[in-house]
Order: sequence, then C-alpha cells, then structure tokens
Amino acid sequence: MPWICNSTPQGLEPPLFASNIGSVHFVGLARTAAASGIAIAGFEWNALILVVILGWVFVPICIKAGVITMPEYLKKRFGGKSIRIYHSVLSLLYVFTQISADIFSGAIFIQQALGLNIYVVVIALLAITVCHRWTGCSDTLQTVIMLTGSFILMGFAFAEVGGYERFQDLYWTAIPSVTGNISAECYQPRSDAFHLFRDPVTGDLPWPGMVFGLTIQATWFWCTDQVAKKHDHLL
Repeated sequence: MPWICNSTPQGLEPPLFASNIGSVHFVGLARTAAASGIAIAGFEWNALILVVILGWVFVPICIKAGVITMPEYLKKRFGGKSIRIYHSVLSLLYVFTQISADIFSGAIFIQQALGLNIYVVVIALLAITVCHRWTGCSDTLQTVIMLTGSFILMGFAFAEVGGYERFQDLYWTAIPSVTGNISAECYQPRSDAFHLFRDPVTGDLPWPGMVFGLTIQATWFWCTDQVAKKHDHLL
C-alpha cells in the first residue's frame, strides 16, 4: 500500500485524510447533510480512530511484510495468484466507477457556480489533475488549500444566511418546491436533523450502526483501501 508504506505514524493523519477528500465529499456529503441532517458527519469522525489504528497497527505490519500493495500482501499471506488477480480486478473496477462519480460531482458544482458547459468542465478537471501529478504537489499543501477554501466558503455561507442560529431557523422552512413521486415526508426536514447520534430504532442513521457497524466497514476503507486514497484527492 504505497500511501501506507511510504509513511510513518507520526504526522500521518492530515496528509492521508486530505488524500481521501474529493469533490464527492464537498458535494455529496453536503447534499446529504442538507437533506437529512448532520449525522452524516459520522462517516468522517469515525475516521479519527481508524487512522490512528492504521498508523500504529497496519503500517508496521505492511513494512515488516515488505509489501507495498494489498494484492501483494494477500499473495504473501495466502499464496497463489488467484486471490491477488481477483483483488486487482475488483480494485480496477472500483477506480473506474468511483472516479466517474468524482469527476461528475466536481463538474456539476463548477457548472452551477460558473455556468460553463459540463464537458468543458470535465476536460478542465482532468487537465488540472494531470498538472497536479506532474508538478508533484504534496498532500500537505493540498490540506492547506482545502482547509482555506472550506473556511472561506463557510464564511460566505454563514454571512449569506445571517449566522449559525439563523441558519438553524431557516433550515426548518427549507422545503423544496420541486418534488418527485415518493412520500411527501421525505421532503420535510427531519426532527433529529441536528443530532449526531440518532435513535437506534427509528433513526435513519441509528447510533449503534454508526458506532459499531460503520467501524467494521471503515477499517477496510481506511486501513486497506489504497485505491480510494490515491484518486479521491485528485478531483
């Protein structure tokens, strides 16, 4: 796993987390939070624990085994080529499906903001990606850029709505005028929209699932999924 074995536990978290963040997060998570509330943030704060486990458990194992990719580790652990090829094929399919979503979500945002043709935007994004890799921009620099841009965007947003308290008041009246053919209550703000930990039975993101179930999935994502970390941050 290149992003693991070329790193040390010290100072691992910011660059790695930056490598994971892409347009899907800025657009997709923001959209989900607007629709159902802030509990969706659980997918990110859960990472705080798993990234530490990555640095202090998985990294040493990877270094000691002398491998740099997950397929290599699987071959060394279980032998044979079948499982290595199987994992590699799945990873390639994963790249093509997720990177398409990254490109599209980023292009949609820029199109809405600047009014450009979406195909022009897609080509521009790909060109920027090539320049990013060619110039060798570091993830640390990218962390600074994304944090700066995010705080600026947050400032403009709160200034537009009149502050956080005003934002909370307006949220309860933010009902879409264009709806589909699903239940009307799906378009109403949830009563638990500003709760991180939701009811274990009636919550759309029940807290036992967010605390325990998500951790199982996140262990795979943060500690073994080298594919996502390398392509998310490019877009």
